[in-house]
Amino acid sequence: MIPRETIATARIPGGDELTLVRHGADYMILIDRNELMSTRMQGSEEALATMSCEMIAGRKKPHMLVGGYGMGFTLRAALAALPPDARVTCCELVPAIIEWARGPMRELMAGCLDDPRVSLVQGDVAAVIRAARSDFDAILLDVDNGPDGLVRAANNELYGERGLRSAKLALRPGGVLAIWSAAKDDAFTRRLKRTGFTVNEVAVRARSNGKGARHVIWFASAQPDRQVPVPGTANSA
Repeated sequence: MIPRETIATARIPGGDELTLVRHGADYMILIDRNELMSTRMQGSEEALATMSCEMIAGRKKPHMLVGGYGMGFTLRAALAALPPDARVTCCELVPAIIEWARGPMRELMAGCLDDPRVSLVQGDVAAVIRAARSDFDAILLDVDNGPDGLVRAANNELYGERGLRSAKLALRPGGVLAIWSAAKDDAFTRRLKRTGFTVNEVAVRARSNGKGARHVIWFASAQPDRQVPVPGTANSA
């Protein structure tokens, strides 16, 4: 049996401690005993990017905001799908996450943080959203286990009606707000609709091979007639 090896720990601002663990060739980031992310399961995080990119395809000089670097699954998938004239602002709250990306997980990073299209912001994505006005064609949020503030209570601000209204203001006309979650949340779906979004909730497999648990991505548009992705695309199930 291959033992788990603790590589490093880091404190989340306003939250608990994260632990970076290596298990053979795989890495995991844990909070307490909860596995937040793992190199074994990245399909739904990649789908968050690829399906969002489909929605903004054809736009000139698209600007995407990625909230939460994590292990870089979403950022790498977005860069692979976006055109050369795109810009991606990536926000990561925990400085150690970027240190781990450039250190023990540098091979996994695959140079994505050094892509000239990427601007890295070490800080709270909520603050970036509040300060923006029609700045982004897409906002992708994967900063928690879902809209419940498991990792950090302050993350609830993103998922409340005030935070959702800020996201609407930060989006360009026809832009999309995409939010990843480990599980369904009907109350959050209703909240998105109350805030004026047209919403499609898509179930996506956790693994890139189409296996594993079903995670959820909400695709929300402030444009009533905006088409959103349908199940059957990008590893949905």
